[in-house]
Amino acid sequence: MTDRPDTTDTTDIARRIVERRDQLGLSEQMLAHEAAMAPTYLRYLLKAGPEFDPPGFVRIAAALGLTWPELLEGHRADAPPGWSRPAARPLPLHLTEPQCWELVGTHGIGRIGLPGPSAPAVFPVNFAVDAATIVYRTAPGGAAAPPDGSPVSFQVDHIDDRRSRGWSVLVLGEARHVHEPDEERRLSALPGATPWAGGSRPLWVRVRPDKITGRRIGSW
Repeated sequence: MTDRPDTTDTTDIARRIVERRDQLGLSEQMLAHEAAMAPTYLRYLLKAGPEFDPPGFVRIAAALGLTWPELLEGHRADAPPGWSRPAARPLPLHLTEPQCWELVGTHGIGRIGLPGPSAPAVFPVNFAVDAATIVYRTAPGGAAAPPDGSPVSFQVDHIDDRRSRGWSVLVLGEARHVHEPDEERRLSALPGATPWAGGSRPLWVRVRPDKITGRRIGSW
């Protein structure tokens, strides 16, 4: 468990420890106390690296709420995408409407943006594509249920952390409630129609696009 890979960069590990410590609001003294070591020894370990005292680094990782691989590799299993550094020569590209629909595919998870009393609100939802519209299920009167006919946005993206690449598609349009029983049954048979959140979510919402745009980040 405490073997250090040859590719481990001591400087990167020390930087990640300081960044994580600052994120948690811990001082150097507080981290040292939680890791059961003196602050001077903590500073020395950050320079010496995990090979010098693997158990000491295990205690540091535990104090920071990280696993040993997360400390060494800099990627938490539950972290949001985007942990890697930008590509050496990033290349942003605008997508055509057909390319946008091709990337969105038949179904997946996206984010619905709704107007709110003080500011827009955004919620993740399982969605399906139906005749060049976005459809999803939610609870009537719930947070992700827009008023019938209200303007909304819908965003879908994909991130490749390993290669620092990705794409994003944004749909701007109008939300309409689906009330016809036959249509509801048909939509329920679409791939990806069942919400991960579970519970009773009988209201189908259809987002009819007025505009769809997308960008892809690649590299030279």
